[in-house]
Amino acid sequence: MAAPEVFSRVAIGGIGVEIPADSISNEELVASYNSWVEKENAARAARGEAPLPRSDADFIVHASGIRRRHVYEREGILDPDRMAPRIPARGDDELSVMAEFGLKAAQKALADAGCEAQDVDLVICSAAHHQRPYPALGIEIQQALGTSGAAFDMGLGCSSALAGLHVAANLIRAGAHRRVLVVTPELITGLLNFRDRQTHFIFGDASVAVLLEGMGKGEERPGRFEVVDTRTWTRFSNNIRTNFGFLARLAQDDPSMLDMEDKMIKQQGNKVFKEVTVAGHQFIVDFLAEHGHTPRTIRRFWLHQANARMNAMILKLAFGKEVGHDRAPTVLERLGNTAAAGAIVALAENHKDMQAGDFGLLCAFGAGYSIGGALLRMM
Repeated sequence: MAAPEVFSRVAIGGIGVEIPADSISNEELVASYNSWVEKENAARAARGEAPLPRSDADFIVHASGIRRRHVYEREGILDPDRMAPRIPARGDDELSVMAEFGLKAAQKALADAGCEAQDVDLVICSAAHHQRPYPALGIEIQQALGTSGAAFDMGLGCSSALAGLHVAANLIRAGAHRRVLVVTPELITGLLNFRDRQTHFIFGDASVAVLLEGMGKGEERPGRFEVVDTRTWTRFSNNIRTNFGFLARLAQDDPSMLDMEDKMIKQQGNKVFKEVTVAGHQFIVDFLAEHGHTPRTIRRFWLHQANARMNAMILKLAFGKEVGHDRAPTVLERLGNTAAAGAIVALAENHKDMQAGDFGLLCAFGAGYSIGGALLRMM
């Protein structure tokens, strides 16, 4: 067997983004939630329990910056008696929902790169949530695309896409692979508790894919990004958590009946805001310093699209002043928090104006806690 080709440099060959057509406004979501609250509070009053507070569209904008979110399936979410998307089951021999969602972004990434599927030798499906443990969604996407080599799944909450890029870039540098496709299908509304006032408005659905390729010595690809370096950071925290998993059913007297509400996404928003803001700022400053950079030498920041106030605070700490959309573009106002996909969407939509030699920073923060970063240079 021939010795593997070792690449000291890695490029982003292509980016693909798939946004569902359906969307839901704050006003629609709040009307549904408050309708359910009215019924629930009547039942609570009969039991002598304290009433639940109502939600408010203006407060959602103030707290998060979100006005709308795109969703994979709108039907069922706004029904106060259901409050969950209605996604029919598929047979084992049909392409699964998440694999199909990821496939659409993957095909766009390959088209953007001008790359044939068979030239990709590894697919990584890295997302905050996976439809099933196995067969790996990455392998299903690999088969549907017709790529060579291998595939696997991984996840690190909302840092999943950046963690996938970290693994992919270093596998290429190690000579294990030449072209790696990182696919991040985020169908997060499927695990969202729309009856939880703290989280019912936060998330939307999106799928992204990024193709990383090894580059030869002295090679330049005008208009593309070189991945200068990547980094990950983690620290355990329960402040964002989901208890959804196969062991949960074993705590029930009847394993076929499982109350799922306490197994879905929950978070302590104020704690998350404070702790991640501090950790995110420190991560960015330290990571940039390793490469002789400060925030002021970075042309553009594509940050995790979770909370506009959090991003503004992180950047204000870094710059000593507020910075606008040109320096740190946001997409969450119309898309909501699309988990690990958000920063990649911001990158895809906001990089064409950058000049050769400009640097940019991809950075995402997730449950765990986890942070992932990628320092990019426009070639």
